[in-house]
Amino acid sequence: MLQEPAARYKGHRSYSYLEPHSDYRVFELAEEVGRVPEHDLGLTGDQRARVTRLLTEHAAISLHEHPVILPADVRELRTYNRTARQRTGYEGLARSGLTAVFDNFMAGASCVTSENGWKWNDLVYALGMRMSDLYKQDHVFLATSLADIRAAKQDGRLALVAGLECCSPIENELDRIDILYGFGVRQLGIAYSQANMLGGGLSERHDGGLTHFGRRAVDRMNKLGIAIDISHSGDQTSLDVIEASRVPVFITHAGARSVWNTSRMKPDEVIRACAERGGVIGIEAAPHTTLSETHKHHSIESVMDHFTYCVDLVGIDHVTFGPDTMFGDHVGVHNTYAANYAHDAGNRPEHPRVEYVAGLENPGEAFGNIVGWLVTHGYSDDEIAKVIGGNTIRVLEQVW
Repeated sequence: MLQEPAARYKGHRSYSYLEPHSDYRVFELAEEVGRVPEHDLGLTGDQRARVTRLLTEHAAISLHEHPVILPADVRELRTYNRTARQRTGYEGLARSGLTAVFDNFMAGASCVTSENGWKWNDLVYALGMRMSDLYKQDHVFLATSLADIRAAKQDGRLALVAGLECCSPIENELDRIDILYGFGVRQLGIAYSQANMLGGGLSERHDGGLTHFGRRAVDRMNKLGIAIDISHSGDQTSLDVIEASRVPVFITHAGARSVWNTSRMKPDEVIRACAERGGVIGIEAAPHTTLSETHKHHSIESVMDHFTYCVDLVGIDHVTFGPDTMFGDHVGVHNTYAANYAHDAGNRPEHPRVEYVAGLENPGEAFGNIVGWLVTHGYSDDEIAKVIGGNTIRVLEQVW
């Protein structure tokens, strides 16, 4: 359910203050609005009004997104990413109803100097280029504190929280965590599927857990006030991080393995441990991840099967949403980088392939449809307020 564009949005397009073709390479980009048909949740007029009211009255925070605009022709993706000038989807975000978005950039795919990603220099390129453009408009702004998120709600702006899905670029340099904090990064993942100096990734057949260096890194993040993400970490590493951290941690974008049996999903043991220490799981919606036996054709219904399971497992105070969407062909991104980032150590259950996840295709529509689904399924205003942002704020009050 798309919202009306935010009043503060004045139509800014990425790098529009520069000269195209001269200052930067031009690509035909995917549509931010209308690339796929709007998903019909069957809302009545009163229900639509309630969705709008809830998004107006309460903070809506997406715990994990990549709100960049992809090339219209996904075959140009590697060339596009190599320029490091990924475009931010300002128009789509202005229609999202979000108060804040945890933007995890495209550091693993910003292959400026390497085909394999996650290099320190490439990460600095990805951060610096996106931030330089962010500072040229005033609707979306870099948020580094809860006060910033609250100010965004007050002012009708959108707070962008800079995050990264893994710590591989820091290599064995602990102080690089401080540098990232200085650049405005406020959320870091431990490992992205493959093992690194900190610990095991979820695609590894054997997860040795959090390393000695990883424990030092967790301690440094705690001292600085950086939220820790274990979404792509292996099971033992996830448990070790939860135990080692002095504050709650996030599973920013995942689902329940009991609902869909792949290593990309988290087992009950990890979800429970995260919640018992005060943490939160954000339910994922990237194509072909949060499927279910009931809804093998990936859509918002499949995703909400994981939501309802996690609510039953650990309670509504420990569940939110990290849809993990972007503006453009997300399936094409997976196909382009499939060899780089394996997500599963074993076989995946058979399921139909989709071109996109109906109802949760991009950051502009995701939260409107999530709230619409919750409204049609009988959730109270207080329950909806918790799962669209309140739970995240509670954790950030302890972490930041």
